[in-house]
Amino acid sequence: MRASYDRAIPRAWQRTAAIFTALGDPHRQRILLMFEPGEALTATQIVDAAPLSRTAIAHHLRVLRDAGVLRARKVGREVRYTADVAAVHAGLVAVLDYLAAHLQDGTARSPARRTAARGRRRSPLHPRAA
Repeated sequence: MRASYDRAIPRAWQRTAAIFTALGDPHRQRILLMFEPGEALTATQIVDAAPLSRTAIAHHLRVLRDAGVLRARKVGREVRYTADVAAVHAGLVAVLDYLAAHLQDGTARSPARRTAARGRRRSPLHPRAA
């Protein structure tokens, strides 16, 4: 066992940790899964589709934005949010790469080997996308 529990989270893992923390909440997962590929949504559109208050949605959007899961762009008086699938993918790849590099039993495979074994690459957020 590594005696690294007491050490601070390495800088390279801090963004990944923020992504996992943001996606650890079911409401934030549902908000992220509302987005179609390339779609931009306003807070009002998200509030209208969710059973949460505007204040709760604003909180969840801020957590997702701060973690890099959502991007925000001001258009006139509105803020439009888009899902940053690449950021989520990069966080997942970082964990897979770490496991592949540090587990010696062969159970973890690098993303490149997994993709090659699968024959195609799919988005974890939109399984029907190839």
